[in-house]
Amino acid sequence: MINEVLPVILGTDANAYGLARSFNDEYGIKSLALGKAALRETRESKIIDVEIHQNLTDEKVFLDTLLSVYERNKDKYKKFILLSCAEWYTDLIVNNRETLSKYFILPFMDKDLKNQLEDKESFYAMCEEYGLDYPGTYIITKENINDINIPFDFPVALKPASSTEYSKVNFEGKEKSYKIYSKEKLEKVAKDIFNSGYNHHIIVQDFIPGNDDTMWVLNCYSDKNGKVKMMCLGRCILEEHTPYGIGNYKAIISDSNNEIYEKIKSFLEKINYVGFSNFDLKYDYRDNKYKLFEINVRQGRSSYFTTAAGLNLSRFLIEDYILNKNNETVYNTNKHLWLAAPIPVLRKYAPNKAVLNEALNLIKENKYSYTLKNPKDNSLYRRFWNFVIYFKDYKRFKQYPPEIRK
Repeated sequence: MINEVLPVILGTDANAYGLARSFNDEYGIKSLALGKAALRETRESKIIDVEIHQNLTDEKVFLDTLLSVYERNKDKYKKFILLSCAEWYTDLIVNNRETLSKYFILPFMDKDLKNQLEDKESFYAMCEEYGLDYPGTYIITKENINDINIPFDFPVALKPASSTEYSKVNFEGKEKSYKIYSKEKLEKVAKDIFNSGYNHHIIVQDFIPGNDDTMWVLNCYSDKNGKVKMMCLGRCILEEHTPYGIGNYKAIISDSNNEIYEKIKSFLEKINYVGFSNFDLKYDYRDNKYKLFEINVRQGRSSYFTTAAGLNLSRFLIEDYILNKNNETVYNTNKHLWLAAPIPVLRKYAPNKAVLNEALNLIKENKYSYTLKNPKDNSLYRRFWNFVIYFKDYKRFKQYPPEIRK
């Protein structure tokens, strides 16, 4: 039965490879990835086929492509699971649910809930409603841009309320998010963003002090009935610090925290969430609280750390939609190191030496994994390009080392 399932993954990056590897690790099946460009992470792979469609984000092209995939493969496969690795693909799936659901299994929540959660302003309103901790927040609009009066001290964090809308604009000095030390700089950055054509609100937040190791990530899976079936917490020990890659995790140790698990499980089930979810949190030592930054309404780019820790992402999908199992919730308690940077980079730049030592001990015990270093997909081509992909971090971290905050 499982061999008659085709996972169709939208995206060709490391996130897509991690999903395909999860299916292959657990069931030995091969996935199909669709994308706008053939990225190195998924090229020449034994576990994933790749099709490139340059205009895939055009709605008509998107639908025509997916219906073609179904027609070409319906005699070989009985079930098709459609999965997203980017916000814009999730938008297209949810917006076209009625058509796509005739051909594909769609493990996603409804459109209204997706829009609420992806807009950071409305997400923080939901955090307030459901008692979830988040940083102090101030909203900049085009109407109040000349009268900004934030209620907390500098430095502050600034980011767009809508990542999807922000991805559509470009301007000199654009960054993924900003750490700002003065009101003058705050006003300039906000005006640059609005002048670029961005038409949504801007979030300003109390900057929570702390190094990379105060960041945490949580991956969850909620079944088709809105019940949480899997939760896996990870502690970041190293992040990327380039202007547009800041916050991308480079090393995570899987962990557990019952208080976090209980709070987020209750939240997801109360809002009837369906599918994978990915939360970014930061520990604030000033009040000993874990504060939510955002939710991704899909698995995150580092989500293979969950599979590596022993909770294979694909298993929860297959048992839910194909085997119709109704299992109890599984909470990660295992310690495993996930890496997306060379070990020498980790040794040199990880800011917390105690946590680094924990990571190094896991390496000694061979309890560590890279998403792209797959012994079942180990051709000379892939070994070479994986080396190139990871080697680039030597230059990135030399040019943009972590800022060590006391």
